[in-house]
Amino acid sequence: MQLQFSKKTLRFLGCAVREVRNTELTQEIRLPDGMPDIGRMLTAWGQIMLRSKQWQGGEIELSGGVKVWVLYAPEDGTEPRVTEGWLPFQLKWNPEPVEREGPVRMMPVLRFVDSRSTSARKMMVRAGVGVLAQGFYPAEAEIHTPEDVPEDVQILKNTYPVRLSVDAGEKVFQMDEDIDLASSGGAGGRLISYTLNPQVTERRVLSDKLVFKGNANGHLVWRDAGGMLQSRDFELPFSQLADLDGVYSADARGDVRMAVTDLEADLNETGQLRLKSSLVAQYLVDDVQTAQLWEDAYSPRRDVTFETETLELPAVLDEKTENMKAEQTLPGQNGQVVDCRFYPDHPRQNRGADETELTVPGLFQTLYYGEDGTLQSGISRWEGNLMVPAGSDTLIMPMVQTPGQVQIMNGVDGMMLSCPVQLQLRAGSGEGLTAIKTMELGQLQPERADRPSLILRRCDTDSLWEIAKQSGSTVSAICEANGITAQPPADRMLLIPVS
Repeated sequence: MQLQFSKKTLRFLGCAVREVRNTELTQEIRLPDGMPDIGRMLTAWGQIMLRSKQWQGGEIELSGGVKVWVLYAPEDGTEPRVTEGWLPFQLKWNPEPVEREGPVRMMPVLRFVDSRSTSARKMMVRAGVGVLAQGFYPAEAEIHTPEDVPEDVQILKNTYPVRLSVDAGEKVFQMDEDIDLASSGGAGGRLISYTLNPQVTERRVLSDKLVFKGNANGHLVWRDAGGMLQSRDFELPFSQLADLDGVYSADARGDVRMAVTDLEADLNETGQLRLKSSLVAQYLVDDVQTAQLWEDAYSPRRDVTFETETLELPAVLDEKTENMKAEQTLPGQNGQVVDCRFYPDHPRQNRGADETELTVPGLFQTLYYGEDGTLQSGISRWEGNLMVPAGSDTLIMPMVQTPGQVQIMNGVDGMMLSCPVQLQLRAGSGEGLTAIKTMELGQLQPERADRPSLILRRCDTDSLWEIAKQSGSTVSAICEANGITAQPPADRMLLIPVS
């Protein structure tokens, strides 16, 4: 007899690609007419901007660019000058084919930016960009539940609360802010460079809404009226709400990744800075769904055969933040610091049997006035390591967070730099769940008169289900006969009622 099954569908988002692509951008910049010839290159800064992203025709494509500011000391000995450039880039990913293509998230980092002169009027600018791409697609899994099961057929069922990604999208918004630099020497000054690193500090899923808050962390470099270079960090708070595609439970969580799509700034004579930006918040929502699976079956009085399937559910097991600190010393370098940046790179993974080693590369870039009053620059590379417990069936998904401000201290041996770095770690399951999807029942046999009605045996390491199945009993009968409600110790002797 073929047992009938009903079906329940779990809907979630599968991830077709999760991959970092690095690219190095180069561009030759010619000085505009009227600017003095290059004497010495000092430093360069950059701001990544995303322009467009799409998943179409089996290919994920991203386009954007890096706005660069290059500072140099003129050959004629006059004050340092800055020139700007735009380094465009395109990146492509080829995920596994899926039936329906869905939303994508792009997490870019600026790995480095530098420059060198190629002639008195030309310079070569380089920028390293790394982008972590995630491509999601609608997926589903069918869970089969047997109907009208005869009383003699025993079925092992387990209920699993599974956290799955269920929604992804983006929210684009603009910021238009005025910042007073008059008290910091901005009056009569000139803007040199401006960058923005938005970061989400709070997020919450409320039914069909995602509420998130954070700060657009800005960094400015300008020349004051006296000709000295200065820098300043500032925070511009934001609070946004995104409409989700579904209604989710109180257990739902949101993950939001920010990127800049446009940025403009203007400093007037009175020291008022007007900053306009366009930001995109790329979100991913996961929620807990219940999977009740029928995993094994038997009958003491008939043959039971069944077919199983493996449900590949990309469950989110855990999520946490690890704090690291990037520290470095620039030997023999001291002075008045104008600007210091830390550029973190995407983490590398080295998997072991029981743990995964994460390596986070980074780069300090410093601009300062030396003891003789001339502008100097320094670059120092850093690498941090973190060990994460993870079995062979666990997928670790690390994402580097926007770093905080760099702390600088002049010491005996040189300039000491320190910057906090955050890693957000998501752990996913790479192991499937086994469930029955079809079942065939043989003819019901009469009870055998020669079978003993009671068996005495030691529990050992077998579960109550395994003991009942081997003995032709049931778990409920064994529990009732022995006055237990849970798995007993391995040395416990059990009375096994036999059907």
